[in-house]
Amino acid sequence: MRLLIAGPLGGQLIEATRIAMRRGAAVTHAATQDQAMIHLRAKGADLIMADVVLDIAELAAALDNERIRTPLVACGTSTNAQAAVAAIQAGAREYIPLPPDPELIAAVLEAVAADNRSLVYRDEAMARVVKLAEQVARSDASVLITGETGVGKEALARLVHQKSQRSAKPFIAVNCAAIPDQLLESELFGHEKGAFTGAVARRVGKFEEANGGTLLLDEISEMDVRLQAKLLRAIQERLIDRVGGGAPVRVDIRIIATANRNLAEEVRKGTFREDLFYRLNVVNLRIPPLRERSGDIIELAEFFTRKYADMNGAPVRKLGVEAKRMLLAAQWPGNVRELENTMHRAVLLSTDAEIGPDAIRAPDGDSFGARPRDAAARAAETAEAVTRSLVGRTVAEVERELILDTLDHCLGNRTHAAKILGISIRTLRNKLNEYVDAGMKVPEPGQSRVQAA
Repeated sequence: MRLLIAGPLGGQLIEATRIAMRRGAAVTHAATQDQAMIHLRAKGADLIMADVVLDIAELAAALDNERIRTPLVACGTSTNAQAAVAAIQAGAREYIPLPPDPELIAAVLEAVAADNRSLVYRDEAMARVVKLAEQVARSDASVLITGETGVGKEALARLVHQKSQRSAKPFIAVNCAAIPDQLLESELFGHEKGAFTGAVARRVGKFEEANGGTLLLDEISEMDVRLQAKLLRAIQERLIDRVGGGAPVRVDIRIIATANRNLAEEVRKGTFREDLFYRLNVVNLRIPPLRERSGDIIELAEFFTRKYADMNGAPVRKLGVEAKRMLLAAQWPGNVRELENTMHRAVLLSTDAEIGPDAIRAPDGDSFGARPRDAAARAAETAEAVTRSLVGRTVAEVERELILDTLDHCLGNRTHAAKILGISIRTLRNKLNEYVDAGMKVPEPGQSRVQAA
């Protein structure tokens, strides 16, 4: 467990550090938010404990802007309940009052280590998958986890890590579909200072962050074919090249990949490398959709009911007979993720002694858990909605919004934004100069428009 403590290191925070170290955590201290971000970029952490003397909302926003998914907990000497609520509303997962309670510190560390995304199952079909996952976990073989969106692929990947000999080392997850191709290489392999415009310091990539542990490549089917070649070398030789780097860096990791597409079919279409597919597919774990493991539906529904009742300070209500019948009859195209959202809403809407069908049913009257509509119809509706949103606006307005949104996405990096937009860096700079002359806020490298404002 790598713990980063952020804030002035006063007496109570020193004691919290000692307690965490006695519990086996490797602790690093950063006095300011800037120091904390520098450490996270370079070395990463499994948990951040920040003193509320820092701006928790600003720190949470900085983490989000740089796509750093490290859990954040706040701590402070105030015993006022409002201080805890404010910290959590600002983005912290928990609030730890100081002076620290050793058992509370231990509980937080244990919760992060277990990563409250437990694998809940009862159905025999899922039990077979879990048994196979536990069987292969102690090896270092690459694992490919397949299944529809929302079935719990990342949760199973975490189980493999927890049951492996690398469980005490980092588990790092990267969503390949959520990061533009132009940025994914730097995200995975890191970059050297000056490698491109905006690279003001060396940044360690996810491969190095996961050194000694496990790297999850989520939705790997979305990765560009050109980057797949570099990934193949990294997996085969356990050597990576930072963007702009002059020498390879050796890493020791286990690779787990997930896909909601048929990768064998993607290989036939030429969108996925055959050699990379075989390298990843040493062990294949297919998670069946929720509609094929009905024995898990009520088990999961009751788990989410307890979870969100506790999270929202609501009473834990039992599921009524009619509510159970509705849950079992649904098709669940969104799988476990859809079921979780349904139960979260039910906990918030329930007012009776038990959760009934009215709380389960979607508030807009649409039937939940129905099979998705025809893809062509959904695409036509989406296109029509986009077209309506553009009507009445000038080309210049739409162009400006597209440019600034892309620049926001790239945290002010002009080179990457220009590549995504398909224009020259000179054209982009001319456009940005026009916006500045017109009095608009344009983010500098490393900033978003919120920060620029």
